[in-house]
Amino acid sequence: MIGALASSTEHASGTSMGSFPRPSISVVFDAGGGIGSALAEALRSSGRFEDVVGFTLSTSPSIDLLDEQSLECAASLASTEGELWLVIDATGFLHDEQQGPETSWRQLHAARIARAFALNAIGTALIMKDVLPLLLGAGKSVFATLSARFGRIGDNRLGGWRAYRASKAALNHLVRTAAVELARRAPEALCIALHPGTVAAPLSAPFAAAGLEVHTPAQAARHRLAAR
Repeated sequence: MIGALASSTEHASGTSMGSFPRPSISVVFDAGGGIGSALAEALRSSGRFEDVVGFTLSTSPSIDLLDEQSLECAASLASTEGELWLVIDATGFLHDEQQGPETSWRQLHAARIARAFALNAIGTALIMKDVLPLLLGAGKSVFATLSARFGRIGDNRLGGWRAYRASKAALNHLVRTAAVELARRAPEALCIALHPGTVAAPLSAPFAAAGLEVHTPAQAARHRLAAR
């Protein structure tokens, strides 16, 4: 299970909220996004956690994946709230007004590729750098980040979306490496990458093909947390 890229139904026992001790703290990075806000709400409504700490661009402290100090400050603040048992990184980038997924080699630009890596891989690596040492060494604790099937090299049969695919593949390797190292210190701790499927959110809305199964953020959150 450690370091796996799990689907919405795989490894449910690994992140099941019922298996965490009480009292405990859960943390969501990017609790203002579509699935991030749904995850934070599901955690709060579960009643399993003493507190749910959510960070966004507008919280205090705020988080910015391009600002390492902001991530360090957020992790430090979360650790003062109590023992961290579940940390979810719901950050991710596919498109915005500056760039979108490439459909041609001619659309590749170094700065855009670097930005995709910064937002999809490097930012999460920095979150892990600050958060993993805070996970308890005794008992089960979980760090989970949202990846994508597009990061699986074996699933690439259509091409396209080069920067997104490559940055998610890099994320998967970073998580796998962190999982191996975390297990040496805390054998019961989990460091995993999860793919949420296609979620009805601004990130995927322009690319949801007809006939594709699309989950609401609340549905995706329930699948992630095995709270069904």
